[in-house]
Amino acid sequence: MKADKEKVTRQLKIARGQVDGLLRMVEEDRYCVDISNQLQATIAILRRVNQEVLHAHIRGCVREGLGTDEPNEKLEEALSLLDRLAGL
Repeated sequence: MKADKEKVTRQLKIARGQVDGLLRMVEEDRYCVDISNQLQATIAILRRVNQEVLHAHIRGCVREGLGTDEPNEKLEEALSLLDRLAGL
C-alpha cells in the first residue's frame, strides 16, 4: 500500500471506536437522531480513508503502470474502483 499507513491506521482506529460507540448506543436504546449523527460521522471518516488510499494508489501504482501504451491491469483496477464508488 502506498498510502500513509500511520494516517490510515489512525483514522481506521477512530472509525472502529465510533462503531463500538454506535453499538453501545443501540444497546442502550439511545435517541435515533443521535445514532444517525454518529453513523454519518463514521461514514465520513471511512470515506476520507478510502479517498486517501485511492489517491495514493493512483499517484503510485497507476502512475507507474502508465509508462506503457499496453493495457494496464492497475489502471483498469483503479477505474473499476471509481465505477463502484459512483455506484455503477
